[in-house]
Amino acid sequence: MVPDAPKPWGARVLFVLSAALAALALRLAWEEPVVAAVLLLIFLVTVGLRLRARRRTRELFASGDVQSILASWSSTLARVPHPETMGPLMTATALALHGWVERARAVLLTAERGPAWEAALEHRLFLDTVLLTFEGHPEEAVEKAQALEALPLPTDEPAMAERIRFLRGAVAALARAFNHAGEPGDTQRMIQASAQSPLVHWAMRYGAAIRSVDAGKLEQARGLIASAPSWPEESRFAAFQLELDAELARLESGGSGDPPVAGAEAGSPAEIEAAKEAPGPTVTDEDDDARVGGG
Repeated sequence: MVPDAPKPWGARVLFVLSAALAALALRLAWEEPVVAAVLLLIFLVTVGLRLRARRRTRELFASGDVQSILASWSSTLARVPHPETMGPLMTATALALHGWVERARAVLLTAERGPAWEAALEHRLFLDTVLLTFEGHPEEAVEKAQALEALPLPTDEPAMAERIRFLRGAVAALARAFNHAGEPGDTQRMIQASAQSPLVHWAMRYGAAIRSVDAGKLEQARGLIASAPSWPEESRFAAFQLELDAELARLESGGSGDPPVAGAEAGSPAEIEAAKEAPGPTVTDEDDDARVGGG
C-alpha cells in the first residue's frame, strides 16, 4: 500500500493514550465519578491535541512547501524498515505529488534495489503512475494504474482494503484526467482523495480541475485551484496553474479549442511560457461526475 504522510511517534502515543483514558473513564463512571470526570477532562485535552496536530499536518500539505514536508518527515524516514529503499521511495513520492518530477526521478535512483524494492511493487506502481502523468505520458500512466488496480489486495481487513482500493482508483482517475479520458465518478473520487489524504491534496485537485474543464464546469474548476500556493518553477504545478488559469479565462470569455497542455505533453519548467500560447480544451458532453461541488 502507498503510505500516507508518516505519523510521528507522538501522534501514535496520543492515540493509544486517548483510547485507554476513555475506556478507564467509562469503567469508573459509576464507582468513582470524580476520578472519571478528571480522566474525561484529560481525554478531551488529548483528543484536542490530536485534532490540532492533524490540522497542522493538513495546513502543511496544503501549503505545497515540499521542503518543509520532507523536513517534518526526516526523523521518521530514518526509522522506517529498510530505510535505504523506503526512504528514497517515500521522498520521491512526496516530491512527485508536488510536481517536482525531475528531482523525484533523481532521488528514486538512489533507492537500494533488493527484496524490499521488489516487495514495494504497489508503491512503485503508484509512483510510476504519478510521474508518468506529470511528465506528459498519460497513456503510459493509465497502463501503470491499470496494473496497480489489478494487484491483489494486501489485506483482508475490510476498512484497510477499501482504503487501498480507493487510493488505487483515485490515482487511476488522475491518469485518466490528464489523458482527457475520464470515467463517471472520477471528479468526485479525486476531490474526496484530496480531502482524505493530505499527501495527494494538490495532485488530485489539479486532476479534478482538468476533468471539470473538460466537462464545462468552469466555476468548479476555478474553485479547485483558487487557493493554490505560488509554486516554484521546479514544480510542474507552476505550469499547470498558468495553463489552467489562462484556459479558464479564455473559456469564460467564450473561447473554444483543443485540450489544455496540462493534460497533454507540456508542463516542464522550460515550457511554462510556451504553455501560455497553447490552445485550450474542447468542452465535452457533461458527464455524471462533474456534478460534484468544487472548493
